Order: sequence, then structure tokens, then C-alpha cells
Amino acid sequence: MPTSAEIVICGAGIAGISAAYHLAVTHNLKRVLLIDERDPMSLTSDKSTEAYRNWWPGPDNAMVALMNRSIDLLEEIAHETNNAIHLNRRGYLYATSDAGRIPAFIKAAELAAQQGAGPMRLNDYGDAADGADVLTDTALIREHFPYLTERTAAAIHTRRCGWFSSTELGTYLLEKARAAGVELIRSQVTGVEQSGGRINGVRLGSGDVIPTGVFVDAAGPFLADVARYLGIDLPIFSERHTKVAFRDHLNVVPRDAPLAIWTDPQTLEWSDDEREFLAEDPETRWMTETLPGGVHLRPEGGEGSNILLMLWAYDAHPVPVVVPPQFDPSFPDVVLRGLATMIPGLRAYIGNAPKPMIDGGYYTKTKENRPLIGPLPVEGAYVIGALSGYGIMAAPAAGELLAAHVAGDSLPSYAPAFLLSRYADPTYQKLLELWDDTGQL
Repeated sequence: MPTSAEIVICGAGIAGISAAYHLAVTHNLKRVLLIDERDPMSLTSDKSTEAYRNWWPGPDNAMVALMNRSIDLLEEIAHETNNAIHLNRRGYLYATSDAGRIPAFIKAAELAAQQGAGPMRLNDYGDAADGADVLTDTALIREHFPYLTERTAAAIHTRRCGWFSSTELGTYLLEKARAAGVELIRSQVTGVEQSGGRINGVRLGSGDVIPTGVFVDAAGPFLADVARYLGIDLPIFSERHTKVAFRDHLNVVPRDAPLAIWTDPQTLEWSDDEREFLAEDPETRWMTETLPGGVHLRPEGGEGSNILLMLWAYDAHPVPVVVPPQFDPSFPDVVLRGLATMIPGLRAYIGNAPKPMIDGGYYTKTKENRPLIGPLPVEGAYVIGALSGYGIMAAPAAGELLAAHVAGDSLPSYAPAFLLSRYADPTYQKLLELWDDTGQL
């Protein structure tokens, strides 16, 4: 057990690991201590869909800029490691059956281009590496994505998007950080000591106190609990999100498919008897009602794999954090039926599906779904968190930004957008009242 540390980070998820990496490797800071009561990356970071994108709504370009920087860093790591992180650029495919939404699709792509996500191309499908292809020509959609329902009226294929191995990324960053002197200890942070309005120590479950002048709250779903040790209430909440790993032994979805998202709200198909049965019970009636858009899937695994990851946040709402999380047993059937609306070939599995593997974790987030990265109102205290469902993709740049704050280095233009102090700005409070699209899938 170290007797003291220059910097203590609470939480060895991907955010804490990335922060430790940038503090020790990028800034060459010494005596960085990473503390977690669990194994690294084992609470929520390893429950990710492992996808990334630079496709984000406004009202400004802060999220696009953060993600572009994070993708730059991911690509550097992929190059350095001979792509040990299995980074691809398959893209995201947003699809709709509502022709009335075509103007909104085009506008979204135009705004994304203005914010730095890359150019918009209308019905000019090629092999571009960035930007977005907006397809309103149904013949083009059928040519390139024949597995989509024939009712598909429009699609957007965003290009600087894809997925990678979160485990390999975390392993790489942690190994590099430890080689640069970061120490990892298995313990629970139970308090943070202050004197004269600044940090001077961290208490552990063992009763030990580690003197330090810098404390970083990177506690993931427990971010708010740890912040209360400092007397700070963070404006965050957590949602439980579930994913299903499903064996597509009929090869309905091509293995080179992008991450596909059905953007339309929908009512699931049931037989008359099934619908009547579900509607009778208040606990299941919701399955017969209109569910939100956003059901999505992607292929998972290397050569020879037939696994699909399936997700749908139809029940997203604030919940208490319980470890391990409990999942709705009806989720696999509901998400399969929802995806069959987009990909009719999946109907072959309804009532005859392989045994699914259910997993998931918590999206800890702010109201507008932007992270908290930077100093807290106690001298020497910092936060990196509220990374919602994009923690894996944002981690490289989020850790870099947190380390720049701690080290007193120059900050990127997007840094103010992620400060806790933004909520003290009356103009920002008014903006929050009108915030409609948070970019959450």
C-alpha cells in the first residue's frame, strides 16, 4: 500500500484508466494511483457495444470535435499495435420507412457536415471514409443493403463510425500506464479528506488514509456517490441498458454489415391471441403499445462468428444502480421482434430463436447527455464521467482532456462544453430547456 500519491483516481473503468494513461504517459506525471474495489473494466466498461461514431447532434460541434479527437487517438493505437484493438470503419446505418422524414435526414447530414463530421453525399454511394451518404433512392438502398425491409424509404450511412475491442483498448492503456509508473490497488474509496478548501487525502475501506493533493472521481455509475464525499451533488442519473448476443445461424445479416438502426417508432407484431393475452396484464401491456425508435444491431466476432449484438433502449428511464443489474427476461423476444421490422429475415427466429446471452450495464448521464470532464469546486478535485453509452468511444479523448486540466496544459476548444460549471450559466440553463436531441441510441 502506497503511503502517499500525487494523484488518486477513483475508478478503474475505461475513463479512469484513460485518465491515468494520459497523466503518466502523455504528461509524465509521477505517483499516480488508480483505485478500484473490482477488477479493471469489470463494472460497466466491459458491457459496452464497443461501437464508435462522430455522428452527433448540436447545438454546437463540441461532441463531434471530442469524438473526432478520440477516433484520431484510436486510429493511432490501432496503427501502433497492428490493430490489436480490432478497429473497423463499417459505419452506422440509420434507416426509416417514413418518406416524410427524408427532409429531416438530409438536414441532419448537412448539420453534421457543418459541425465537422464530414461531407454529406445525396444518392452518390461510394467507399468514402468519412461524412455521410444519404440514400433516398430505394433502388440504391436495395442494391447496397438488400437485407433491409422493402419498406425502407431512406437511409443514412455515416462513415467515420464502427466498432473495436474495448477489452483490448483497456488492456493497452492500462499496461502503458503501469509501465509509466501508475499503481493499481484493489480497495474501496470511502471518503475524501479536505483541509482549507482543498483535497489532502483519500480514505479507504481498510481504514488507511492516502495523503494526496489531487483526487479524480472516475467512479462510473457511482460517480455521484463519490462526489458526495466532497459535498458536491452532480446533476446526473443512471439508466439500465441491456444487450443480447444472438447466434444468427441462418446468416440473415451479412458479416460485413454496418451497425444498423431502425429510427421509426413501432408497434410489435403479435398474433391476436398473443396481443389479447399481453394486454390483459398491466405488467406486459406495454409490449402491445407503441415503442420508441432506435432498435439496433451489429455483427460481433471475427472470422467464423455468427453472433449479432442486439439492443433497444425502449425502457430507458432513471433507475437506482444495483450490482449486478437485473434484466427483463422478455427483452430478447421484444428486441428480436423490433429488429424484424427492419430486417424481415429475422422473423424466422421468432418463436424458434437460439438461446440468447443477456448482458448490460448502466448509462450514467446528464440531462443533455454530455459528459462531465474537468475541475470540481474543491481545489484539487476533478471529475471524468457521465459518459453515458459512449464511454468506450470517448475515453481516449476524455482521458486526454482530464489530464490536460490536471496538468495545467492548454485545453482544446471543446473543453468548456463539458465542465460542471456550465450549469451555473443562465444562458446554458435556457438552452437545456429546449434541448431535444441528445444523440442517445
